[in-house]
Amino acid sequence: MFDAATEFDSQLDRLVHLGYPALAGLPESAFRELVAPLRARAIEGAAGLPAPTDARVPFLLVITRDLVGVVERLALTTLAGKRKPGVLDRNYADDDLPRFDPIKELEVPTGPAYLLFDVDRGEEYRNLAPATAMEGITAQGRLPLSIDEGLALVTLHPAALASNRCFSLVGSRCGDRRVPAIWISQGAPKLGWCWYGNPHTWLGSASARPERVGLE
Repeated sequence: MFDAATEFDSQLDRLVHLGYPALAGLPESAFRELVAPLRARAIEGAAGLPAPTDARVPFLLVITRDLVGVVERLALTTLAGKRKPGVLDRNYADDDLPRFDPIKELEVPTGPAYLLFDVDRGEEYRNLAPATAMEGITAQGRLPLSIDEGLALVTLHPAALASNRCFSLVGSRCGDRRVPAIWISQGAPKLGWCWYGNPHTWLGSASARPERVGLE
């Protein structure tokens, strides 16, 4: 039976193992203490949700760019069973990445960490443009994932990113037609972008339940 407490502890342990405390400029104990209030909220919010699969996970402990930068977190992602670190696509211009903010509909909590529930990598939206996927996502009462949330999914459940099972992150935009996405390149995760109106056979659009639970 799925145990949300064990899943939360496992996610936190993985972040510690990867070196998140040092990147945040915190001792391990302080890092654990920082996110500890979310444990009870994870148990409560995951009630009734199934155990994690490659395609869908009950919740994610999301670390934001307020605590650890996007590029630093990306470099700690790998494919399942692999060791090559994630990379940033060269098509991101210098100082371009910080312009991609979560869309207002996400109502992302302020602070260094929060919880996201019922996360799906969105393979049903493969070969559909992000614009079309967005219509389907919202029709289901769900919302797309942001860059921070997509990184959390690949970091905490690497098997979610697989061949022909990659995903757009429509929840982060910068005011133009570009949409961030995570796909596989040369045996490693790559954070790039595609166009809002362009479909790709290997690219879906990830989504989650609307509510995001912060530390406050």
